[in-house]
Amino acid sequence: MRALHLYAGKTARAALARDGLQPSSVRVVPAAAGGPKGLILGPLDRFIFGQWLTQSTQNVHLVGASIGAWRMATACLNDPVPALERLERDYIAQHYEMAPGQKRVPASLVSRQFRDNLDLFYGGRIQEMLTHSRYRLHILASRGRGLLQREHPFFTPLGYAVAIASNALDRRLLGLSLERVVFSSHPGALPFSSADFRTHAVALVEDNFMQALQASCSIPFLLQAVHGIPGAPAGAYWDGGITDYHLHLNYSAAASDGAWGAGQGLVLYPHFQKAVVPGWLDKPWKWRHGSSDFLDSMVVLAPNPEWVRTLPNGKLPDRTDFTHYGNDLAGRMRAWNGATSAAQQMADEFAAWLERPDEAQVLPL
Repeated sequence: MRALHLYAGKTARAALARDGLQPSSVRVVPAAAGGPKGLILGPLDRFIFGQWLTQSTQNVHLVGASIGAWRMATACLNDPVPALERLERDYIAQHYEMAPGQKRVPASLVSRQFRDNLDLFYGGRIQEMLTHSRYRLHILASRGRGLLQREHPFFTPLGYAVAIASNALDRRLLGLSLERVVFSSHPGALPFSSADFRTHAVALVEDNFMQALQASCSIPFLLQAVHGIPGAPAGAYWDGGITDYHLHLNYSAAASDGAWGAGQGLVLYPHFQKAVVPGWLDKPWKWRHGSSDFLDSMVVLAPNPEWVRTLPNGKLPDRTDFTHYGNDLAGRMRAWNGATSAAQQMADEFAAWLERPDEAQVLPL
């Protein structure tokens, strides 16, 4: 059974039919939020950043939210393969011990332990990421507005209830409660148009890197919001996946200064599914899960759903496993290590397809 499916937007399909997929054609690599689901992409990440993209010289924008931001930041380190291997090991081994009778680990404990882990992982290496000779890192976070401008035991749940209702009516109304904030290592034109949603751009520097990355991973109510990020507007910052779950961004529209636009390259997207869902709150609204002209230049690499059913527990690793396994760390690690080991097949199949491209295997996005 094939593990990997390839999908492409209409512009990307034409480019693949004409030229195949060349490392020099890639201009953007997005990386979705999705928690442990992102672990299935580890072997693909290591092949793409450790072997394949090294054959080209162009600048590449790496855009990530939540675990995707963690993956893309790690890809910017010198010698990324061992760093990405460590990310996988550390993520699988993370554990938050629950006291007897406790159903949830306090958000304050998770946030504190997560920040400690970031300090251990990236301490002393931030400049490697920010000054990479080719990669331009963009970390997405969600900044609260109105009732969500500060974390509060009463107003935060109320604010998210308002956000959910507003988003159900129209995604643009979500901008009244939350805005997209993009922390960029090379401030200037973004690799996508931001006209679709309220957006604020901030320079990603050494003084705010840790807080920006923690904010991008701070799931509401499971972790605390991050406040006081240097250089960024005041307010509460949460997981970038709330506003941009799968980074369904307008990669095809030209930037205001013409630095990015249709026909200037491909968006290569290792993803854990075909659908590119706009925001986390859009998960229930299936009609928002389809492709759009935003994604015309995108190539998606995703696991075959039938192959996924052969993995431990018949699914990708996900956050429900923390509850399912509870304090059985060894059991969860076995399941997640089994899934990530099996995922090597996806990377092997991608490498084989690059050697002998078969247009028939590229499905419409």
